[in-house]
Amino acid sequence: MSKLLIKHLIEGRIHKDGLAETGVKGVKLFRATTPLPCAPAVYEPSVIAIVSGAKEAVLDGVRHVYDDSRYLCCPMSMPVQAGTPNASPDNPLYGVYVSLDQRVMTELIMDMESAGGGTQIAKGSSTMQGVRFAHWDEAFSDALLRLLQLGNSQTDIAVLGNARLRELYYAVLNGEAGIFASQAFGAGNAIARSIAHLSSNLNEPITIDEMATRAGMSRAVFHRKFKQATTMSPIQFVKSMRLNNAAMRIAGGMTVNEAAMDVGYVSASQFSREFKRMYGQSPRQWRNAQQFPLEMA
Repeated sequence: MSKLLIKHLIEGRIHKDGLAETGVKGVKLFRATTPLPCAPAVYEPSVIAIVSGAKEAVLDGVRHVYDDSRYLCCPMSMPVQAGTPNASPDNPLYGVYVSLDQRVMTELIMDMESAGGGTQIAKGSSTMQGVRFAHWDEAFSDALLRLLQLGNSQTDIAVLGNARLRELYYAVLNGEAGIFASQAFGAGNAIARSIAHLSSNLNEPITIDEMATRAGMSRAVFHRKFKQATTMSPIQFVKSMRLNNAAMRIAGGMTVNEAAMDVGYVSASQFSREFKRMYGQSPRQWRNAQQFPLEMA
């Protein structure tokens, strides 16, 4: 019942394709009624819940389709290919995007551990790395409904918004993705911190040795733990993050050279070679082929 009410709330508040703000920081509604092929994107720490239709995400070459039977939890910035290839007016996509705040998630995890109620590994939880899918449970559905029921009331949002967002985070930590999210947001997760640093400093030179040193690990240990957490080697991950961010910038109107420099490339020819190797087209060919907004990827 909660999921149906959530769908009705979203349908009543978003009337065109794209993203719509809710008034609560980090919480957005989205709709798509035209198919968008998978394209380079970067999932920031977030939960994405679908209430109608389906989305696709390709992580390290593996394709995943998710719908209203399970939500996606992405606790670390991840380079993906994403889209809505099956959306149509007869099969519209509706959903909710919820950004996961590092400070609030870490505080919640510490509070839960102090209270003796740390996250548990739920039966049937996925062993997938990088992102995790979790079945909607009653606590998640109810918390999401209560969050969206704040509507457009600025008073309700100001007074209750943070508390209801915290309630949703708590439901995630107690759900099937709980242990996964806890590992990423826990105070001791050096891999998540190194990814957050990389995401905020894409335009700066960075080496794997520097990332390992920042994480307090040897290069070999860092490489192994990084691949366990993300499915990719550190080198693959850095390259994917830079190229996906560049592709999104180009689609948003930035020139190829500006996008290359903005994500840390000093050689335009190297950028073009690596871009073509990953996407099968030169940056300019790819830009000219774009006929859809990456905002909904």
